[in-house]
Amino acid sequence: MLVQLYRRLLNRPSIPLHKEVDPAMKYAILGIGNVGAKYYGTRHNIGFEVIDYLMDGKDAETKIEGNAMISTIKHKGRQVYLIKPTTFVNLSGKALKHWLPKLNVPLENVLVITDDLHLPLGTLRLKTKGSAAGHNGLKHIEETLGTNKYPRLKFGIGDDFPKGGQVKYVLGKWKDKEIEELQFAIPKAAEMALSFVAIGPKYTMEKYNS
Repeated sequence: MLVQLYRRLLNRPSIPLHKEVDPAMKYAILGIGNVGAKYYGTRHNIGFEVIDYLMDGKDAETKIEGNAMISTIKHKGRQVYLIKPTTFVNLSGKALKHWLPKLNVPLENVLVITDDLHLPLGTLRLKTKGSAAGHNGLKHIEETLGTNKYPRLKFGIGDDFPKGGQVKYVLGKWKDKEIEELQFAIPKAAEMALSFVAIGPKYTMEKYNS
């Protein structure tokens, strides 16, 4: 009997230890920002702040590789890769160029979180495509991917600066009154990003876009 049992076990097909995830269940959320301590808390880095909020309290596996710090979390049965480029804003596409083919994430399952000067502070808009509107990070992503048809979550940072003061403004630190607004807007942005993962862009836009 034992000999027959051993033979049956030996003839069983092997089962992989790590089951490959269906690409349709994989998502990548990239926050745009500048790497380095001196850029922490600047308006241009709001994408990083939303990623940090998504990671907070999660048991996320994190590593630095391929022009990015990348963490993996689960949400509603989906595998979600949280990406913070280790390049500057104007080279944001390098991280996606490395990781999308490696992780086998479909482009429609990628969400880029970016600051937006054309929206009032704290206003959030999800779009499935669009122009870079002068944003160097979005420009580089579009050039790298060869298309502007990728989802992005725009986080309004306002435009309270004098003529010629745009660079100083986006690289400037948040004011106290702005931080009060961010305490509501950052959690909402994270909620929208996870909604994108769970129910897709169409229903997320219907629910949150104003």
